[in-house]
Amino acid sequence: MARLPRLTLPDFPHHVMARGNNRQAIFLSPSDRLKLLALLQEAAHKFDVAVHAYVLMDNHFHLLATPHTQAGLPSMMQAVGRSYVRYFNAAHQRTGTLWEGRYKSTLIQSDRYLLTCMVYIDLNPVRAGMVAQPQDYPWSSHLHYLGVRSDRLITPHALYWELGNTPFAREAAYAEMVQSGINTVQQTALTDATLQGWALGEPDFVAELQKRTERRVAKTTAGRPISTQKITVK
Repeated sequence: MARLPRLTLPDFPHHVMARGNNRQAIFLSPSDRLKLLALLQEAAHKFDVAVHAYVLMDNHFHLLATPHTQAGLPSMMQAVGRSYVRYFNAAHQRTGTLWEGRYKSTLIQSDRYLLTCMVYIDLNPVRAGMVAQPQDYPWSSHLHYLGVRSDRLITPHALYWELGNTPFAREAAYAEMVQSGINTVQQTALTDATLQGWALGEPDFVAELQKRTERRVAKTTAGRPISTQKITVK
C-alpha cells in the first residue's frame, strides 16, 4: 500500500518529530544543538512558520509549530534536515544518512491539545531520566516560557497569552501546568497520532478538517475522542 502524503495544512499547529537513523545520536556536542537551533530559526523565518515549542533530545527532536502557508512546514523541515546533515557529516568526519526516513507529524486541535502538547514536549527529558525537573534541561523552550531566557526561535501561541494578563502570571500559570504534567492517555494520544500521521482532536474538529483536504485525516471518524480531559489553569 502506498503511503499517504503527509497531513499539513496552513494555520493549524503541528506536532513534529524527527529522529536519527536506527535511533543513533544526532547531537554529539553542544555546538551541534546550537547549529540545529540556528538552522530552525533561519528556516522558520524564511518559510513563515511559527515555532511555539521544541526540545532537542540525544537522538531525536520535537517541535510544535504553525505554518502559515501550505508548503511552509515541509519546506522548513527539508531545508533544516539537509543543511544539518551536511554540517554534521563535515563536523564529525562521517558520511551517509543521519535521519530515520522522513519526519513524523500530526495536526492538532488548538484548544484541545496545544498546551497539552507543549507540556508533553517540555517533559520529554524528565520522562527519559535525563533530568529531575524540566527547568534543569537547557535544550528546550521551557526556560523561555519560565522567563529565564529569551529564545528568538519561539513565537508563543495565542493560547499561551491567554494564561495571564502579565508575563509573570503567564509564566506562573504555565509552570504550574508543567508541574501537574499530563496523563498517560494524553501522552499516548500525542505519541500515536504523531507517529501515524492522523489528525488529533475531537470528532467535530476532525470532520471539519476532512472538508479541507482530500487526504484522509483519521483512520475512522466513529466513536468518542481518545480523551475528554482538558488541562485547566487555576
